[in-house]
Amino acid sequence: MARVKRGVTAHAKHKKTYDAAKGFSGRRKNTIRAAKAAVDKSMQYAYRDRKNRKRTIRALWIQRLNAAVRELGLTYSRFIDGLTKAGIQVDRKVLSELAITEPAAFKALVEKAKSALPAAA
Repeated sequence: MARVKRGVTAHAKHKKTYDAAKGFSGRRKNTIRAAKAAVDKSMQYAYRDRKNRKRTIRALWIQRLNAAVRELGLTYSRFIDGLTKAGIQVDRKVLSELAITEPAAFKALVEKAKSALPAAA
């Protein structure tokens, strides 16, 4: 029986790692030991940051809303409280888009939220 040479398999495995390390700098792109460690770490970062992106985008919507609402005489938390009390259910993404693209419609929502809040004491 002929002996099995494993060079083809090893080369294929290494090629997969090198392809994933494309764009890395220095030895991290062309030395298998460094490339494998760098690719493994990059996958961990990618997994973590897919979760973090959602947090960051939501925080951006909230910042935009706070800035837009303060121009109309409310704070973000009072605005959200007013919308809840008025029974208006619109998510922050849509509110943020409204504040940017449809200022008149957004102002109407702010007025509804203001009217639903008790008078400031």
